[in-house]
Amino acid sequence: MPQTPGLVSSEIGTLWMTYQQKTMSLRMLEYFIKKADDQEAKAIMVNIYEQMEPYAEKIVTIFQEENLPIPTGFTGVDVNEDVPKLYDNGFDIMFLRLIKEISTGMHTLNLSMSYREDITQFYRELSVITQQCYDDCTQYLLKKGLIAKSPYVAVEKTVEYVSNTNYLSGLNPFSDKRPLSTVELAHLYHGIESNKMGLQMIKGFAQCAEEQEVRKYFDKGVKLAKNIVDDLSKFLEDGYIQVPGTEGGNVTTSSVAPFSDKLMLYCVNLFCGFSIGGSSLGTSFSLRNDIPTRMSILMKDIFSYAHEGAKILIKYGWMEESPQSFKKNQ
Repeated sequence: MPQTPGLVSSEIGTLWMTYQQKTMSLRMLEYFIKKADDQEAKAIMVNIYEQMEPYAEKIVTIFQEENLPIPTGFTGVDVNEDVPKLYDNGFDIMFLRLIKEISTGMHTLNLSMSYREDITQFYRELSVITQQCYDDCTQYLLKKGLIAKSPYVAVEKTVEYVSNTNYLSGLNPFSDKRPLSTVELAHLYHGIESNKMGLQMIKGFAQCAEEQEVRKYFDKGVKLAKNIVDDLSKFLEDGYIQVPGTEGGNVTTSSVAPFSDKLMLYCVNLFCGFSIGGSSLGTSFSLRNDIPTRMSILMKDIFSYAHEGAKILIKYGWMEESPQSFKKNQ
């Protein structure tokens, strides 16, 4: 029987990142499951928890077989299931839906950087599980009236080709801007929806973080998320397109932390990375030049905010170092 080849650098790195994200999600799900009032929501969370946990354990097994150090990730010390509810009104499923949205992209990217057959199969299986969970969350939230769909708009009845470079114009204050395309609208609304959810999440974190410095950092994140929502919403409002409101996901009055500051900072950092990636994609597909110009500024702000969070993680000794290449003696 041929020997299984060792892991290449990209496989080690992506498995390490997957372990960090999965253990974070598992710890947060443990709390949300314990506090769930709605049985249908609880069933969705229990189902994905039971499906995800073996994959986190599988990563540990792979690292052991490769004689690699086992990552710490997030453990029982990072969650307290016995504190009061920090969120209500469907936030648990809204959060899970966004996490699965992030995971969908990560699994696809990780698959493209994997070569060993068992690793590619690992990500294929995770992709199927993740997409099903995302759909379950979306249908649940729609049924409960907890999320709004992107706007309905009237579209042209014929296929048209762009005939003038004014199609790209949006920065000139003395010329009319063309209406938003449905592609641009899709990316703008996606940014609004995800940042509204992120705003509620960080608002809760700011309310309960133990370290004062961490609370101030989260307060800053609330303002940044609100600024992003306002900026992206203005594109819709200027085009006389109604901005759908957020129906669910409220923060309670509790000030007792269910999660460690380390976990909450990592979670915000993960969301920042997702936001930068989503904004980059939106910038690439938005041809009206005022949109990518504004998105580029927002991406810079998000990156600066994430960098500040990384410094706090390092300061308190909470940033686990990803596997490094071995430095040979010169």
